[in-house]
Amino acid sequence: MQVVKGLRVTDAAALQCVKEAAGVVRVEIEALLSMGLANSPMAGTRIRVVSGNHVTARPLGVLDGVDYQHTGEVRRVDTEGIGRHLEQGTIVLIPPLGYSPTGEVFNLNASDVAAAVAQSLRADKLVYLSEGPVLGRSRRQPTSLAPGEVDTLLQRRRSLEEENVRILRNAAEASRGGVRRVHVLNRQADGALLQELFTRDGAGLMITREPYERIRAAGIDDVGGILELIEPLEQTGILARRSRELLEQEIDRFVVIERDASVIGCAALYPFEKEGMGELACLAVHPDYRGEGHATRLLERIEQLAREQGLGTLFVLSTRTAHWFREHGFQPAGLDRLPGRRRDLYNWQRQSKVFIKTLD
Repeated sequence: MQVVKGLRVTDAAALQCVKEAAGVVRVEIEALLSMGLANSPMAGTRIRVVSGNHVTARPLGVLDGVDYQHTGEVRRVDTEGIGRHLEQGTIVLIPPLGYSPTGEVFNLNASDVAAAVAQSLRADKLVYLSEGPVLGRSRRQPTSLAPGEVDTLLQRRRSLEEENVRILRNAAEASRGGVRRVHVLNRQADGALLQELFTRDGAGLMITREPYERIRAAGIDDVGGILELIEPLEQTGILARRSRELLEQEIDRFVVIERDASVIGCAALYPFEKEGMGELACLAVHPDYRGEGHATRLLERIEQLAREQGLGTLFVLSTRTAHWFREHGFQPAGLDRLPGRRRDLYNWQRQSKVFIKTLD
């Protein structure tokens, strides 16, 4: 099949091959979903599968002097018909073929069809399988992008394969069109789908309008996540112990880093307005995400909050992380530099060292 500027030219012979291939694949999928062998995970199951003329298409026509003949583009999706099948628990197979009111059949790009159907259904997820790493084999691969970031990336990376470019564009468009999350996976990677759907960090690229990871003010619902994060550090003596009750009372002092609805980092600011000072406390990052700059982001947010409250100095008490605070601008200081109220609460058994940083 001839390809011009990334678009397939489908003549009559090619269309016949496409129809035959789509039919064969559909039958094979239906056969696999019909398996019910004893002593297998499918034993006793009954999965219903339907296909049909759910996509109306129109011809692509003549572009830049090239007649694309039987190649088409999506015109309309039968959202109501698909929805009825889904409500009955039936799987709907949609081939890369479209049908016109005049009875013609058009060859469609599977990526385009997937994006159009997902948007029409307001799907929670759309999963693309690419033939290889969708962003090439660069060493550092992003795991999550917003639609606008996809646009910027495509402008910068001109060497990406045309089909991958199309997938990324459709993924960004689907995200803008209401699909909550779009996942792009390397079909050659063993277990990629399971990892993407059932682990926090996944195995591919996710496009979403919602921030996958963000730093925000903590709320009462975060108490459990914060406790889970800081308890191992309390057991080793890195952090002072905090009860759930105390944490609930002071939750408005905390900020958290949330990644896919899980708390992976936290920090707290305790202001001493009279002295113009603030205490940085309970800075913690989940072990799986250390060394990625999360602690620095938390420190920067606490410093921002301190400035907004008119505090000119930040101090911290530390037993085992002095080097990190020194690297981030804190200087050793004596207990006499602490606000009187905080000095009265100093734990002499922990023998924490005091570090102070003047905010710009």
